[in-house]
Amino acid sequence: MDLSKKIRTIPDFPKKGIMFKDITTLLQDPAAFRQAIDDLVEYFIKKDTHFDKVVSTESRGFILGSVLAYEFHAGFVPLRKPGKLPYKKIKQEFKTEYSTDAFEIHRDAIEKGESVLVVDDLCATAGTAKAAVELVEKLGGKVNGIAFLVELTFLKGREKLKGYDIYSLIKYNKEG
Repeated sequence: MDLSKKIRTIPDFPKKGIMFKDITTLLQDPAAFRQAIDDLVEYFIKKDTHFDKVVSTESRGFILGSVLAYEFHAGFVPLRKPGKLPYKKIKQEFKTEYSTDAFEIHRDAIEKGESVLVVDDLCATAGTAKAAVELVEKLGGKVNGIAFLVELTFLKGREKLKGYDIYSLIKYNKEG
């Protein structure tokens, strides 16, 4: 199944000039959702990669990350926007294609030396993924994989993540 055909493009969302890739159309299709998860799992299983934790970004990343944590028998760690986590936390600011924001993580979410998979729904400029990697590493975790459902390769976000094992299921090489 061509999973790219399950992604809807919304022009001018959340602001003019952005061609938003809406993954909800893929998620609501049981066969497509299952294939996406199976394909992501298979990539890392073939590489014999073990993960202690799966770290995902708010909010669409949670959908994929929690299922992948289950599949890998790993713990799940949510990265939240500021003010959403109740315990002691650290913060990392980042820039995206259209905004500036920040993520927070609980200080005790990752133990030193733990193997971590970072998961997000989409890689555009890689601001969110880079922030996730930085938070994991500040806590002493080792990022042994980064997974995206969608990658906008023309924005060259992957270049900010050099040196990491990155896997994207669906790649768009041009805007639109």
